[in-house]
Amino acid sequence: MPDAAILSYARTPIGKAFRGALNLTHGATLGAHVLRYAVQRAGIEAAEVEDVVLGCAFPEGANGFNVGRISALAAGFPEHVSGMTVNRYCSSGLQSIAIAAQAIQAGSLGIAVAGGTESVSCVREHTNRFMREEPWLAANRPEVYMPMIDTADLVASRYGISRSRQDDYSAQSQQRYATALAAGYFDAEIVPIETTMSRKDKDGKVWQEGVTLSRDEGARPGTTADALSALKPVNEGGCVTAGNASQLSDGAAACVLMDAGQAAQRQLPVLGWFRGFATAGCAPDEMGIGPVFAVPKLLKRHGLSVDDIGLWELNEAFAVQVLYCADRLGIPMDRLNVNGGGITIGHPFGMSGTRMAGHALAEGRRRSVRYVVVTMCVGGGMGAAGLFEVARG
Repeated sequence: MPDAAILSYARTPIGKAFRGALNLTHGATLGAHVLRYAVQRAGIEAAEVEDVVLGCAFPEGANGFNVGRISALAAGFPEHVSGMTVNRYCSSGLQSIAIAAQAIQAGSLGIAVAGGTESVSCVREHTNRFMREEPWLAANRPEVYMPMIDTADLVASRYGISRSRQDDYSAQSQQRYATALAAGYFDAEIVPIETTMSRKDKDGKVWQEGVTLSRDEGARPGTTADALSALKPVNEGGCVTAGNASQLSDGAAACVLMDAGQAAQRQLPVLGWFRGFATAGCAPDEMGIGPVFAVPKLLKRHGLSVDDIGLWELNEAFAVQVLYCADRLGIPMDRLNVNGGGITIGHPFGMSGTRMAGHALAEGRRRSVRYVVVTMCVGGGMGAAGLFEVARG
């Protein structure tokens, strides 16, 4: 069975939803931007790509019309390059990599681009709500439709994860990101984007202006646990705040995957290799703990233990679920989200899995580790986890 190699990775800077530089940028515009640069960085021609697989958690409106195919066309890829859109909510960008890699392993693809894109700004407030809930589920399993913040508060109360631990962790995320940013650890992966944004002043005047976004907008340097502890919870009596949860964001990321044998013959650069993927379900009302079930399945299939993994990227949807999962799985904090995560950077739902995989491979090389795992909770009560082997520099 062929190995699936990851040749390149590119991402946009992550913009704040609604108020940030990408608040008028179409999901396919974001997708096209990273597709072009991922292919360029891989040293291949767009015409060689056989399929584009893009994850998107809300594939409608400005993320619609099969955003995978639309992004490929917007990127200037030839018409013969097909495209598809994948939705597994917050793991969509990781799922897209798994689909492309498994097709390569099966021999049905030679070269693919996989990634994720999400315009929260242009879609979230315009979502089609007609008949949104399935009637039987709404009456018998309404927890399937619980707001994610409510599920996070429930995990905190059910498993005794204190507000202070959540704020401490969130401050650490900010501090780790600031250190990594100063060291230039994000420079190579980010592709600046020129776009038009909408602005609004305090008097309600609205106008548009051209901008260039070159850095993630959500980080708050100097954040401390004491400052976070003063924030009011979203739900009265709860513990989730704007400071210990991921930020609503816009962005896209993509990577090029190829039959590893072909890549070696052509002497193309390789970041690493896809080794496996697993998903698992859990109770919808505590969806944040999904990695606790997906990770053991993944590791068992490959004869590995937690100690064999040199670096972990566990999506920071909420600090509470990261802490619970790390506690249950026994993940050491010095190997977990070492350069910060969604609490600091932001979490464009369909993009994050690709961003985490690409960054984990780069950081894994810097640290000379062999294996990295990317994992996250998934809306509706699921977890997903991907295993990658790092190419040595």
